[in-house]
Formats: sequence, C-alpha cells, structure tokens
Amino acid sequence: MQAVKEKLQDMSAMRKVKAEAKAEEKAEKDMAKARMNIAHEVRLAREAEAEMELHIAKAADKADKEIGKHTTPQTHHQNLDDTTTDAPGLGLP
Repeated sequence: MQAVKEKLQDMSAMRKVKAEAKAEEKAEKDMAKARMNIAHEVRLAREAEAEMELHIAKAADKADKEIGKHTTPQTHHQNLDDTTTDAPGLGLP
C-alpha cells in the first residue's frame, strides 16, 4: 500500500514538473514571437523611412526643376553705354 502511495506521489510530482517545464517553454516561445514581431515592425519602419527620404528627394528635385522653369537667366547683360551696336534702341545714352 505504501509503495502505491509513493508511486502516486511520484506521478503527481512528475506531472507538476512537466507542467512547469511546459509553461516555461510556452513563455519562452511567446517571448521569441514577441521579439520577432518587434523586429518585423522595426524593419517596416526603416523601409518606410527610406521610402519617405526618397520621396522627399524626388520632391526637392521637382521643386528645383519647377523653380528653374520660372526664373529667367541673367547671363546676357547688355551694356547701355556701348555705342558700337547698330541695333535700334541699343547703345543710346
């Protein structure tokens, strides 16, 4: 009878240890899954940031091109005191 009682106690203790080990394993798996999810979100955020920087650069280029269209270049300045030109309205003091 004592042997049966000890066997039942051993089985109960073994179940308890197994349940604790299983719970610990589940907690570790949950932590690993959470770390994976965090890493995934960080990757998505980095990709979005890179895309945003690309779009900002494209917008700046387009803005520069548009500004360039609307500004007149001042490279050909005419000297109003130049009397050597025969063009009407030019070279007259």
